[in-house]
Amino acid sequence: MKIHLFRNNEKAMELPINIVVMLVVAMVALATLISIIPTPTKEMSVFVERTALGTGSLQPGNSIIVNAATAQNPFSVSAEIRVTDKDGNPVRNANVILKGLGGVASSTTDINGVAVLTTPASARVRLDPNQNEGTMDLKILAEGFYDYEKKDAVMIVKTR
Repeated sequence: MKIHLFRNNEKAMELPINIVVMLVVAMVALATLISIIPTPTKEMSVFVERTALGTGSLQPGNSIIVNAATAQNPFSVSAEIRVTDKDGNPVRNANVILKGLGGVASSTTDINGVAVLTTPASARVRLDPNQNEGTMDLKILAEGFYDYEKKDAVMIVKTR
């Protein structure tokens, strides 16, 4: 009886070496393909430029003062939002959503990266009788950018 050992067979040793070489070549090719794919996401800067109660005159800042004695409840809120990339260039066609306190408004940025949002009659903001302040959150989605979310982006304060 003749026993064949793989240790002495050169062809048997070539197979594992060929497999390792093929795996290394495949991993290098995959890494090369992944490295040439551009990263689609960038950071954006968002500024709440001006706000207003209803459709009134927009005032600088992100706070809205509501006079409890004269304001209706629910009420409309307007905000002007500016969106830029990290270099200060405007981000066009970004979807901007402002929501909170039962109200919601959405718009798209223009060529200058500015969106003016106003809560419609069907989605107005409401402060409860014992609630003296509240906030609205801001969310912005733009192609090629990370999604932006800012809690408490607009503050609404009730005065007496």
